[in-house]
Parts: sequence; C-alpha cells; structure tokens
Amino acid sequence: MTNTQSFAANELNILAKTVPDAIITPFRDEILALCEAFGKSGQSGGSAPYTATAISKAVKKLMLQEPICPITGIDEEWTNVCGISEDDEMMYQNNRCSALFKSKSGRCWYIDAIVFKGENGSCFTSGSVDLQMEATHENETVGSSQFVKSFPFEPKTFYIDVIQTEWADKEQTEKKEGGGWWSAVVKYPKQLEKVWEYYDKK
Repeated sequence: MTNTQSFAANELNILAKTVPDAIITPFRDEILALCEAFGKSGQSGGSAPYTATAISKAVKKLMLQEPICPITGIDEEWTNVCGISEDDEMMYQNNRCSALFKSKSGRCWYIDAIVFKGENGSCFTSGSVDLQMEATHENETVGSSQFVKSFPFEPKTFYIDVIQTEWADKEQTEKKEGGGWWSAVVKYPKQLEKVWEYYDKK
C-alpha cells in the first residue's frame, strides 16, 4: 500500500464513522484503487498537484458524459436523430457531445454556445434575445445556439448579461411583476465579441 492509498484509507474510515451516509462512501474501493495508482506513478512535489487536478477534471467530465478531448467531427461521431433542421434537412446529433448538431449539408451548431444571465443571477438559454444596436438603434436578436467554425472543436459556453423585463401581456404594453411574459435585452453587446471569435453567427 502506498502512502497515498494509506492516507486515503484512513480518511475514508474516519468519514464512514463521522458521516455514515456520505455520498462518496459507496465508491470507497474505486477511490482507493485510483489513489494507489496515483501513488505508484512517481509524482514529484511539483507534478502531483497538476496531475491530481487533471485526473479529477477528467473523471468529473467522464461521469457527466462530457468529452475530455476535442470533437473531431468524423462520421463515426454522428447519429441520425430523424429530426429536421432549420434548413429542412436531416439532422444529426454528436454521440460524444449531445448539445452538438449537424445538418446533412455539414453545417454544425452548438446549442449551449451562449447562456444568458439575468441581473438576479438566474441563467437561461433562449432561441432569441434582443440585441439593441447602439449606433443604429435597430434591434437584432441573438440566440444560445451558434455555428461551429471548424473541427477539431472544444465545446465552450459564454455567459452574456441581459436585462429582463416582465410584462402583463406578450405585446409588452405594460410592465407588471407577476405578469408572466418576459423579454430580455443584451446588457453589454461588447460581451458578444468573444463569442464571435469562437463561433460563427447562427
């Protein structure tokens, strides 16, 4: 038993006594096996924190069924979901990243490219949020789904601040708390500049 596994075993024993229903207890054997492998890997004081962080991030992503390396875009990664895209073409879903879709023409889009964040901290995705253009005062809209520029592709989500308003009706004639009809406007349009560096506008 390595020092790493011995330390882990002692800590897990204490946890079992003090917190009998601890959520990680059923994974005791797997955790100890990982700690033993880590202990035998010959990490130094400088590399151990870096390696431990890399392993923990990879394990977290794998458990959440998220890719740990870039999406290649090859044919084997796509599954026909029998849906129809906005271009009335057959639609495919990536089997490594469920939020990534492709039309028959080959155009790919990531549906979680943008998450909108309200002033109260709440976050949401949307197909259409107003974007007030400062120069022209004309309204455009931006959605959460954006086109992938190229492959290999690493899924990335940008958080964009918005101002939300609640209305009495969907025509937005009267602001009313509890009205049930919401609108959202991008608060800082310049935040989108980094989005367009990473994605193509959809």
